[in-house]
Parts: sequence; C-alpha cells; structure tokens
Amino acid sequence: MNMPYDAHNDALADVPDEALLTLFASGDEAAARALTVRLLPRVLAQAVRMLGERAEADDVAQEALLRLWKIAPQWRRGEAQVSTWLYRVTANLCTDRLRKRARSAPLEAAPEPADESASAAQQMQSRSRAEALNAALAQLPERQREAVVLRHIEGLGNPQIAQMMNISAEAVESLTARGKRALTAILSGRRDELGFSDD
Repeated sequence: MNMPYDAHNDALADVPDEALLTLFASGDEAAARALTVRLLPRVLAQAVRMLGERAEADDVAQEALLRLWKIAPQWRRGEAQVSTWLYRVTANLCTDRLRKRARSAPLEAAPEPADESASAAQQMQSRSRAEALNAALAQLPERQREAVVLRHIEGLGNPQIAQMMNISAEAVESLTARGKRALTAILSGRRDELGFSDD
C-alpha cells in the first residue's frame, strides 16, 4: 500500500540528512524528495547570493543536488555533514561560473527584477551596488572570495567555513580580513557614487 507523499514526508521530517541520503541510495525516492525539499532552498539562496542571478543560481543548485545523488551510494557516514558538503560543492560551482564571467565580461550583470516598493533611483543604486560588489569580488583571489562570501554574505560561522574549505578557523579569519581590506580598497573611490556612508 502506497503512503501519500505528504504523510510520508511528515514521517521523514525528523530524519537526519545523512540517513535520508542513505535511504535514497537504497532506492527510497521519498527520502530524496524530503531531502530536496529541505536542502534546495538553502543551496539556491547561497547560489543567488554568490552569483547575483536567479537563472544561473537555479542551474548551480540543480547541478549541486545531482552531484549529491551521484555520490549517495559511496557516502561515508560520519565524515562530513551533508549540508556542509553541499555548501562546498555549491561554492565551487559558483566560483567556476564567476571565473568564466570575469574572463568574458567582468562588469556585465543581468538586470534584477524590479522592486515595486523601491523608487527608480533606489533600484538603480541597488543594482549599481550589486554590480560593483560582484566586480570587486571577482578581483579577489579565489580563496579570499569564497571565505568572504560564506562569512559575510551567507552568514556562516568560521568553524563551519573552516570545515568546508579544509583549513583552520584562524586561516578563515585571516582570509576574510584580507578579503574585506581588499574590497574596501577596490570600492573606496566609489563610496559617494554608490551611496555608502562612512560606517
């Protein structure tokens, strides 16, 4: 007898990510659906923040989840959290796309959907800030950019970033500090233009 998806999904709500991945590897499609519902919004949000574009972020999120499904049968329990592994894969995929974008057209950015509550001037300023930040991030060394995005845009803690990047928490602190100084230097001449106050 087939259990309705919603009921089965409720039954899987408290099952840890790693256990769901193991169930999927054994052929449980409901476990894959439950894990997708749980992880996809986080992965998509991370990709949107790193790339600044929804369509590309959708592609990255799908690719990251496909890679998770492919490695499910070989997953070694206890070595890493599923979410941490997925964050790292997503960050790497985004970094690859940012590199390609920087090589082809570093300042080119897709227009963002209009925010009805913001004035045209506010929308232009927000878009200018996003473009300036993306361009500045693209100039950072890869490891600094990854650390800055994960810490200050994704809001992850240093210990989690350290695990994702296979470095110490002190090294994360150093990378983010150097990255922030570099971004400040890159953007310093554009503070008035971008509407930043001295904070």
